[in-house]
Amino acid sequence: MYNSLTRIQNVFGFFTTVAFVLSAFIAVTDFYNPRTTKGSIAAQNVQVVKGRPHYYSSKKEEYAIIKFSLDADISSLFHWNTKSVFVYVTAEWPSSGNSTNTAVIWDSIITNPSADHLLNIGPASLKKLKKSAAGKSIDKSRGLLKLKNQKPKYQITHPSGKIAEVEDVTLKLHYNVQPWVGLLTWDMPEELGLWKPVEGGVSPAFTLPRLKSKDDKARNK
Repeated sequence: MYNSLTRIQNVFGFFTTVAFVLSAFIAVTDFYNPRTTKGSIAAQNVQVVKGRPHYYSSKKEEYAIIKFSLDADISSLFHWNTKSVFVYVTAEWPSSGNSTNTAVIWDSIITNPSADHLLNIGPASLKKLKKSAAGKSIDKSRGLLKLKNQKPKYQITHPSGKIAEVEDVTLKLHYNVQPWVGLLTWDMPEELGLWKPVEGGVSPAFTLPRLKSKDDKARNK
């Protein structure tokens, strides 16, 4: 005869097994949702200045401020298992050898309508989000990004303290999908089944300007 504790353990074990199998099935279904993202990005206004890029910086150094425009469609990333999408833009330029310098200059978190309550935003913004999602299981419009002359959230620095006149700098669009169930996934460098690499999403190469001297500032006055 089984006692009550044994029966409870058996029921709990059966429940966890079913939950695990169901979760694995849900995670696998992500691979059957096509990812066809695309975008165009371009640097708009690039400056290199010398100062303290952060309030906690101990010394002055050169840092770059890159404004950009972005027109992207990542709506295919939003489906019933999408909790949120982390979108970010990087600036990349070649380093010595075969390495590449990479720095994030802007990022944003876009939630699915069912996850709006997880955002740390005010009541007015939350009400606006809920209204935009009313009657829609998935709000595709949240995956349409249109930014013009966007200010960067983060400045670019270098351990050497020098960054002026760096050549072959490109801006790239990236994303990270956080599902309700399953693994975090990033933008794919190559095609994987129904998941396609970002079409476009890379700016033309440009050179960071030289640091303005005192004579330049005097002539501009």
